[in-house]
Amino acid sequence: MNLISIRDIDSKDIEGILDHAEKIDNGKATVDLDGKILATMFFEPSTRTKLSFQSAAMRCGMEVLDFSPGTSSLKKGESFADTLKTVEGYADALAIRHPKEGAVRLASTVIKKPVVNGGDGGNQHPTQTLIDLFSIKKTKGRIKDLNITLLGDLKHARTMRSLVYGLGMFGANVTLVSPSGLEMDKKYLEEVNDKFGLNVKIDNKPDYSDADVLYVCRIQAERFADPYEAQSVMEKFRIKKADLKDAKEDLVILHPLPKINEIESSIDEMPQAKYFEQAHYGIPLRQAVLDYILR
Repeated sequence: MNLISIRDIDSKDIEGILDHAEKIDNGKATVDLDGKILATMFFEPSTRTKLSFQSAAMRCGMEVLDFSPGTSSLKKGESFADTLKTVEGYADALAIRHPKEGAVRLASTVIKKPVVNGGDGGNQHPTQTLIDLFSIKKTKGRIKDLNITLLGDLKHARTMRSLVYGLGMFGANVTLVSPSGLEMDKKYLEEVNDKFGLNVKIDNKPDYSDADVLYVCRIQAERFADPYEAQSVMEKFRIKKADLKDAKEDLVILHPLPKINEIESSIDEMPQAKYFEQAHYGIPLRQAVLDYILR
């Protein structure tokens, strides 16, 4: 079983994974994959995704092979496909991150062992979406009918693309807030609306007074031709402690991390800030995912 995109699994499967992760997190269930081996193949930098996959695997009793592109035969000119076929012989499952969109799906057609997408370019990041849904459910008790605001660069953030699909699947009310020119692809939103009837509002001005959950991602300054414009936009979309005075008292603030300066550091100590807990939920969630793909 592969997990390449959040589109690959239905709501019943997702609920099963989330419920399993909840039991693991509460100590009511364990995952025994003793004797299995996970290969982590990350072709671009990662902290949380890579380490939480490795930690999850170890907690399931698995061994971990950490593939390093910089010291591999790729440097000698070996193809991506040949590298995959080689690593397949050493592991029972592969967790792959790659900068090119579609590379992980390609990998799943080249080899027969289960493949999990750890992020492919600006396309999909399904396990992060499952962590996000798990975090929302864990902190708010449900997903359906919650007002969830996604704020930041929504054009290039793969995390947000996957999450919108998941939120549509579970009946959330979604508000998308981004700088002009960095809106989420309208065709993608139409696809999600056609499939789930997603209730979406779109705005270019930061406002989260009605939000139950505020999910923030960074403004990617490198996308701007003018660095002064980039700085101005980043400042406008930066979440400051004073901005939360009109927010709901039980607002939950999430972020896929790493955060740079899009959230004022003083907010880290506020009870609304749940992004570090969100990162830690990656371990039980990815334990449940490894169990799902291997069983």
